[in-house]
Amino acid sequence: MEFMSAREAANKWKISQRRVAVLCSEGRIKNAEMLGNMWLIPLMAQKPADARSIRYIKNDDKKVKPFLKWAGGKSQLISEIEKYYPFEEGKITKYAEPFVGGGAVLFDILGKYDLEEIYISDINAELINTYKIIRDDIDELISMLSVMQSEFTPMDTEERKKYYLSKRERFNYLKVNGDENINIEKASLMIFLNKTCFNGLFRVNKKGMFNVPMGSYKKPLICDEANLRAVSEKLQNVNIVCGDYRKSADFIGEDTFVYIDPPYRPITDSASFTAYTENSFNDEEQIELAEFADNIRKKGAKIVLSNSDPKNINPKDEFFDRLYSDYKIKRVDASRAINCNTEKRGKIKELLISNF
Repeated sequence: MEFMSAREAANKWKISQRRVAVLCSEGRIKNAEMLGNMWLIPLMAQKPADARSIRYIKNDDKKVKPFLKWAGGKSQLISEIEKYYPFEEGKITKYAEPFVGGGAVLFDILGKYDLEEIYISDINAELINTYKIIRDDIDELISMLSVMQSEFTPMDTEERKKYYLSKRERFNYLKVNGDENINIEKASLMIFLNKTCFNGLFRVNKKGMFNVPMGSYKKPLICDEANLRAVSEKLQNVNIVCGDYRKSADFIGEDTFVYIDPPYRPITDSASFTAYTENSFNDEEQIELAEFADNIRKKGAKIVLSNSDPKNINPKDEFFDRLYSDYKIKRVDASRAINCNTEKRGKIKELLISNF
C-alpha cells in the first residue's frame, strides 16, 4: 500500500495539516498509521465528510503552555483576553499574532480551537528560529536539550556558572556567525539560557548580544519533553514568519482575529520594555502601529491590542486614550514582573483595546 504524508493529504484535500492529524487520531481515515511523530495516510484514502456543524471545532486536547518565559508574557491575562475570542459563530476562522513573543495567547487558542489558518511573527530572529525548530525538528532538539540537562543538573554552583557562560558565549557567536546548519543548536541554546538565566529574561545589549547572568534555580526543567512535543504538534499548520508586524497585512482579512502585543510603552522614565531586541519601539512607532490597526480594521478584522497604561504614573497621560479614541479601551489588573526590586512589584493597570 502506498502512503502520503499529512502535509500531502492536507494539500490534496484543501484542509489544514492539523485537521488531517485530528481526523487520523479520531480513526476517521481508514488504515492511517503513526510513524514516529507523523501520520502516514493511504494514497487512495478519501477525505472524510466534515462532521462539524460550524466552521471551527473546539478542541478537548491536553493544553499546551509557552515553552519560554517571556517579558510581558500574557499568561496572567488569558482570562481577560479570552473574553474577546470571536470564534463561536464560525465566521472568524483565521488567527494572526504579529508580535508573538512567548505565545501565551497563541497556545491558549491552539489548545481550544482548530482554525483554518494561523499566522505568527516576531522580529526576534532567535525566537522565531526556535518556534520553527520545535515545529520541524523536535526529536533532535529534545536530544540536545536532554544532554544539557543531564550535564547541568549535577553540577555545583561554580561549575554551573562556567557551563552557563560557555553556552551564552556559544549562543552569541552563533547569533552573529551562524547559518541554517546550526539552527537546531541555536534553538536548544535559546531554551537552555531561558530556563537557567536570571528571572528567565531574554535581554540583549546594544550590539544585540545576550547578556543576562545565570539564575539560581536548583533544578531547572531544561527539557520539558512532554510540553515540547505537544507544542510541536500544535504548530504543524502554523505559518511562522520572522519579520515586521506589517508583513501580516496580506494574511489578515474579514475572517481574521488579530491579537497585537507590541513592546510596551515605558510607564516610567527608567523602565523599558524594549530591551529584548536590538530595536526600540518609541511613541512614533506606537502611532504607526495604530495606523496599521486602522488599516486592518477597514478590512473587517476583529482586533485586540494590549499595552501599558500610562495613567499608572500620570493620571493625565491620555496618549493611548487619544490614539485609540475610536476603539473600546478596558483597563485590567496585571502584576509587575520585570522590576528586579521585589518591593516594587505589584498590581498595575494594563490596557486591552478592541474594535468590537
